[in-house]
Amino acid sequence: MTDKKAILVIGAGDATGGAIARRFAREGYIACVTRRSADKLQPLLAQIRADGGEAHGFGSDARKEDEMVDLVARIERDIAPIEVAVFNIGANVRFPITETTARVYTKVWEMGCFAGFLMGRECAKVMLPRGRGTILFTGATASLRGREGFSAFAGAKAALRALAQSMARELWPRGIHVAHPVIDGAIDTEFIRSNFPERYALKDQQGILDPDSIAETYWQIHQQPRNAWTHETELRPWLESW
Repeated sequence: MTDKKAILVIGAGDATGGAIARRFAREGYIACVTRRSADKLQPLLAQIRADGGEAHGFGSDARKEDEMVDLVARIERDIAPIEVAVFNIGANVRFPITETTARVYTKVWEMGCFAGFLMGRECAKVMLPRGRGTILFTGATASLRGREGFSAFAGAKAALRALAQSMARELWPRGIHVAHPVIDGAIDTEFIRSNFPERYALKDQQGILDPDSIAETYWQIHQQPRNAWTHETELRPWLESW
């Protein structure tokens, strides 16, 4: 049906990406979610459908141009117009600079920035003729400042931020809302629970980021009127040192 709208979430993991997909699905958006392995999407798809939403999962490598082109074309052709696109791939690795190989640096840049460019370009192509749409790039602390040991990650996230700024200046005047939420702090995930138990213990005090709260901000950004659009906003728990 022509009144249907889709949200595309690249990197719909078990935390932030999945929460974003669920939040928009509750509003009637068809959730089109991707991961490298489609099998890992099954719990998310089942949850969205159990809650009454519609969801489709795709196994794809967002670094591959032909796969991104085909993905966007398939959703537009077979499912619904893409009204919202979210780039949420992580690629957070830590290596001393002398141990950061060219392969590591290149792979992290491909995952954290180049894939975002491919998604943004392809979604802009289909949104521009309609004169509307929202493109959201998930940023991190490393988008703003690089820490020791994170040269590859910081390079990729800073480049993604610059991409988002450039796209916003080009696309805002044509009706496309491009935004870059910066997630600054530990998120309630299994990784944090297992590897940083002292940080995870702050959950009871709301001292770590809740994926559902992050998703709510993404929804609010999408809902903003054109006379008061946000480009960059920073999200961190109240206990976070910054």
